[in-house]
Amino acid sequence: MFWTLRPCCSNSSPPSRTAKTPPALFAEDGALELPFLHSVGIPWRHQGRQAIRELQDSLAGLYLDLAFKPEDTHVLIDTPEQVFAEYMAHPTAKATGRTLHHMFAARLMAENGLIKLVRESLNVVAAAQALLPGGVKDLPDPEKEIFSLPPDYRS
Repeated sequence: MFWTLRPCCSNSSPPSRTAKTPPALFAEDGALELPFLHSVGIPWRHQGRQAIRELQDSLAGLYLDLAFKPEDTHVLIDTPEQVFAEYMAHPTAKATGRTLHHMFAARLMAENGLIKLVRESLNVVAAAQALLPGGVKDLPDPEKEIFSLPPDYRS
């Protein structure tokens, strides 16, 4: 879910992606947001290097082989301050052995050569199908009102 960009956001060669972006590439107050995780009751905003490191550590246990290949990455916007890309991963869920062909989209904003914000979108239904033994049947029952994003979310 995490990607490393060349020294933040130049218009040079394509970025390399790995499954983990070192928290040191983030500004001290940088944030990683996965807003759609809210819809399945998972905290979606992680601010600060320590919080980002903790999130990465917890997510590392979910998949055997999460990686992003250059040929599965399409950078759609690339400026000195921001990058927007779509990218595929084909990991195997540790808990179920299911392979997930998962597309992500993310906007990265940089400031002073450090990552200020990564806002990443993913298909939480596909992730639930791969990660949970009973797939989406294992999610909590829906409430009367459903928010795909937190009610106070702002772009």
